[in-house]
Amino acid sequence: MTAEVRPHLRADARRNRDRIIATATQAFADDGPDVPMEEIARLAGVGVGTLYRHFPDREALVVAVVRDSLATSLARARAAADETAADETAADGRAWDALVRSLSPSRELRLTMRLTVLFSPGMAAAVRADPAITRIRREYAEALDALIRAAQTEGSLRPDVGSGDVAHLLALAAYSLSRGLGTTAEIAFDRARAIILDGLRARPTTPLPGHPLTTTDLAAE
Repeated sequence: MTAEVRPHLRADARRNRDRIIATATQAFADDGPDVPMEEIARLAGVGVGTLYRHFPDREALVVAVVRDSLATSLARARAAADETAADETAADGRAWDALVRSLSPSRELRLTMRLTVLFSPGMAAAVRADPAITRIRREYAEALDALIRAAQTEGSLRPDVGSGDVAHLLALAAYSLSRGLGTTAEIAFDRARAIILDGLRARPTTPLPGHPLTTTDLAAE
């Protein structure tokens, strides 16, 4: 996560904050955003007072988790694009490989997709109102757009899809995961993702209805 988002903290306080966020990310991904704060503190190995000093309420913690998860997904997308741009000797297909790497299975990606349907209206409003989250989402959309355009220019991604189509398909796969399925849920998501990516590859196929969706189209709904 960027220094712009994180407050300035002593090293020990930073470690405690990072541990709480990592623990909450795991707990929210497994059991949704209503895990008791006391349980998160226990799992993180910190006192309840320490947790509340960093995050005065559940809303602040959820916003921090979403912010951190989106920042991780953004960093992944940018790293994939940068690695591809730097490798001038790469064979054809490097843009496709970069796109796949940016969408590789990660708890952060699944969490940010799933939590949106688990939020209470008040929690969802707090997430939407956070300026850092708004900025990171915009930058992630821009990074994904660039990766998709590169793969289409390369000829490896079908030309009649947009970044909104890709984001929507992966979100559908993530939403479908039931809580408590453990390893089965992980396998189910990995298989759905592989089928989705295979369907996005360029090949003669039936034209899609409508027009390619962008991430802006999704945000307007």
